[in-house]
Amino acid sequence: TDTHSKGKTPRRPGPKKASNIERDPVGVYCRIRPLGSEDEECCVEMISSTTIQLHAPDGLKANRNGEYKETQYSFKKVFGINTTQLELFEDIAKPLVEDLIHCKNGLLFTYGVTGSGKTFTMTGSPGEGGLLPRSLDMIFNSIGPFQAKRFVFKPDDKNAMEIQSQVDLRSPFKFADMISSEEACKSENVDEDCCYSVFVSYIEIYNNYIYDLLEDAPYDPIRSKPPQSKILREDQNHNMYVAGCTEVEVKSTEEAFEVFWKGQKKRRIANTQLNRESSRSHSVFTIKLAQAPLDADGDHILQDKNQVNVSQLCLVDLAGSERTNRTRAEGSRLREAGNINQSLMTLRTCMEVLRENQMCGTNKMVPYRDSKVTHLFKNYFDGEGKVRMIVCVNPKADDYEETVLVMRFAEMTQEVEVARPVDRPICGLAPGRRHRNQAFRDELSRRLEERGGPNDPVLMTQLIESLPALPTCELVDPNDDQTLPRLIEVLERRHRVRQMMTEQFNKTANTVKSMLQQFDSQLCSRDAFLHDQQSKLSEKDKVILNQKTEIERLEKKSKTLEYKIDILQKTTDMYEQDKRSLQQELETREQRLQKELSERKRLEQRMQGVVTDTKLKWEKECERRVNAKQLEMQNKLWVKDEKLKQLKAIVTESSGSGPAERPEKPERPSRERDRNIAQKRSASPSPLPKALPAHPKHRRSHSAGGEKWVDHKPPSNLELDTVMQPIIPNAIKVSTPSEKALSKCHKYVLRHQELASDGEIETKLIKGNVFKTRSGGQAVQFTDIETLKQECPTAPR
Repeated sequence: TDTHSKGKTPRRPGPKKASNIERDPVGVYCRIRPLGSEDEECCVEMISSTTIQLHAPDGLKANRNGEYKETQYSFKKVFGINTTQLELFEDIAKPLVEDLIHCKNGLLFTYGVTGSGKTFTMTGSPGEGGLLPRSLDMIFNSIGPFQAKRFVFKPDDKNAMEIQSQVDLRSPFKFADMISSEEACKSENVDEDCCYSVFVSYIEIYNNYIYDLLEDAPYDPIRSKPPQSKILREDQNHNMYVAGCTEVEVKSTEEAFEVFWKGQKKRRIANTQLNRESSRSHSVFTIKLAQAPLDADGDHILQDKNQVNVSQLCLVDLAGSERTNRTRAEGSRLREAGNINQSLMTLRTCMEVLRENQMCGTNKMVPYRDSKVTHLFKNYFDGEGKVRMIVCVNPKADDYEETVLVMRFAEMTQEVEVARPVDRPICGLAPGRRHRNQAFRDELSRRLEERGGPNDPVLMTQLIESLPALPTCELVDPNDDQTLPRLIEVLERRHRVRQMMTEQFNKTANTVKSMLQQFDSQLCSRDAFLHDQQSKLSEKDKVILNQKTEIERLEKKSKTLEYKIDILQKTTDMYEQDKRSLQQELETREQRLQKELSERKRLEQRMQGVVTDTKLKWEKECERRVNAKQLEMQNKLWVKDEKLKQLKAIVTESSGSGPAERPEKPERPSRERDRNIAQKRSASPSPLPKALPAHPKHRRSHSAGGEKWVDHKPPSNLELDTVMQPIIPNAIKVSTPSEKALSKCHKYVLRHQELASDGEIETKLIKGNVFKTRSGGQAVQFTDIETLKQECPTAPR
């Protein structure tokens, strides 16, 4: 008979959840990928097995206090750059596969910025298979001997399973394996009294539309039709599913891989600037495991629709969570990135509302329906299985701001709690049915082979074929006395053969009864053994209970110590803050003292310069006055000499006889000496009215394009590269002054650098006029000084 039965995904009946159920937080893990090159700047540091620290990269704007803030984030576990794919699988995905085999659902998704390693974590590469191929490999390694024949289970259109009697032998399939045989995993707690079948489906959520990647759409090269999007529906158990989605039954890891890569080829690949082959869509690979118990004989599947269970594991590779301006996409690519960010934002919003409802006791509506991703997985967050998230991080500096947003979302997600799924027994039949049935078949075959006889199938066939054929039974003559005796003889021979077969059958039945009695005695002994083991197990449970009590005590002690550590940490932070403030005050005072010392030194230098200038000034003044007094005395002496000569001449004339010849007028003393003395004096004004200035101005023609300058820049000057630079047109630049350059110019400027009192370099431009001296040389009269000074605005004043 052909019986159709529908299996149900194990869950508590009805949409309402009990208030006293146990809850577990969403398990959030972090995986750090290696940098692309050693020269790149790293902004993520793993400081413990559960904590990472983010450093702001160089060039990023500081906060208001002028400091770069370092932030720490904690996870259930952090996997560094040296983590292998096998270690990641055993910690995260292996428990979900164990739950799948025990009729519990699971959801695992990767989250992060494009290029952070999400696809490598989920899919992997040849030789380094990711979580998806390893999960499939563990499933088939565990249920391989207990799989049902193909087409025994058949998915219906309402997210359930039907049981069929038609079967089809599976054909071998070859595919390159991504996992080495040494890394193969297997579950040891598989119920051998069930038959299993694996179904996989692969969908893509693109621009908030759902597409089936395994759908065999007819290809038309002339009129290519776009793929049709699917819709979400709710089954009779209030579970969300994709209506009309293709579910492929697979019988091996290789076949499941082939189905996965078939769907992978159809995914939309967009060329964004972040990653040349970045998938701009969310992909969901679902593994469904249908299982039904064997009947009491352990030979066939139990035809009871209430005993068929379907559990599923969803492996989700989310699209990159970067902002749209970083993708540098335009047009449809920009809208596509916006839709992706919108779906991820909806996921964050749902997490925030769930956390608020659980922590504050509110009953706000969670906006699952705002996005296809959240709507599809609403059952998991309502308590239909475990939820795990892997946050993939690229430690390069370019992703710092996006990584901070990812960390905040992960930190908030860890506070969301999901109801723990309840174990559901398969059926009430005695365990070990498959093993006993197989053992009975093997023993029966062995004994029949030892005995031989007509119960051998070959001999039995020969015996049945050796029955004599019935003769012709047609009577045409009443006096015929041969037909009936011949028929009676054949029937008697057939009766003897049947009696022999009946005797052999009875012997075989007695043998089977004795074997059944033997099996019953063995079963009783096993029941006694099980009872003994049960008593031992209860003792172990007591030990475990005591250990749990001790663990709770240690946990309380640990919390107390953590509280003390927190207080000490806060005290340490306060002391460190006081230390920083005192250190800053000390530095300020040191800078002030240094400034006062430099100011004092500068004042001393200035006073020394003033004393020197005053001393030179008075020395020149004294010399000028001495020279002037000496000249005045010489003039007086000459006047006296003149008067004496005149008096002498008068006396001679009055006393002499006769007119004598008048002596010649004595010449005035030569002034050459006076002129030499005047030349040796300083530039002080002479008392003589006809004294000429020492440096008369030399007039030059201004018709050649204005004044010309001599730009004297010593080689010891430093190039400050400031914005304000002295630019002098028509200038002759020299490193040492020369008479040739001075003779061609009207103006002179000297660039002089010295260290100011605050430690900054100060440049002075000393300007003057060029004069021609009497001796034909060149002289400079300085007129003014310009000062150029570079100041740092953050330096203390």
